[in-house]
Amino acid sequence: MSKQLRSKLLRAFREGVKEFQLITPSDVILIGLSGGKDSLALLDLMGDLLRRSNNGFTLHALHVRMVGVDYRTDANYLREQCARNGITYHERLVSFEADRNEKRTPCFLCSWNRRKALFEVAQELGCNKIALGHHQDDILHTALMNLSYAGTFSTMPCLLRMQKMPLTIIRPLCKVKETLLREWASVAEYQPLVKLCPHERASKRTEIALLFEQLEAQNPEFRANLWNALLKDGKLVEV
Repeated sequence: MSKQLRSKLLRAFREGVKEFQLITPSDVILIGLSGGKDSLALLDLMGDLLRRSNNGFTLHALHVRMVGVDYRTDANYLREQCARNGITYHERLVSFEADRNEKRTPCFLCSWNRRKALFEVAQELGCNKIALGHHQDDILHTALMNLSYAGTFSTMPCLLRMQKMPLTIIRPLCKVKETLLREWASVAEYQPLVKLCPHERASKRTEIALLFEQLEAQNPEFRANLWNALLKDGKLVEV
């Protein structure tokens, strides 16, 4: 079963990388490593691709530790996972102050500061790409979020070239279902986070995820239909 599951996971991963041309020779890529199942799977899949390419590109991984947010990870475990994949591990401690703007929630501020740290470290290391662990469900949920709350039909792109800095964001798990990642995390026996973020469950995204499950239960083709609707000229309709 684990071999079949691994084969299925690798196939979906490679399809996304190839279809959207996410990785090219001589790339220097920084992986955003949160410590959750998605980023750990991304670490393993990118490590596998690195070995198969005969080290045709370079990989780094960054774990951002956020001061003042009550969740915990085992940094030693993350360091070991990186070493097992031949990936250089980096860690940065980041903090942020409370904002008087009520629209800027702790989740927004945490996310914004994490992304800022990724950009800074990527440029310090001479990286030209940053790989994030968003999977297909994240991309489809974002489309429903934008449609429901912003009145636009768009989502996160699989490849996004930044205009203000020489960096490109890639999402190599773009064609991997979350259910597949959950199964693989169990087989691979990934160590869970020591403590989850207290804000993780209370969000509009959680509600959208439940709605997505209901729509997919009503129509098994819903996932494929939404994905295909988002494709235009070989790219996803961007935010």
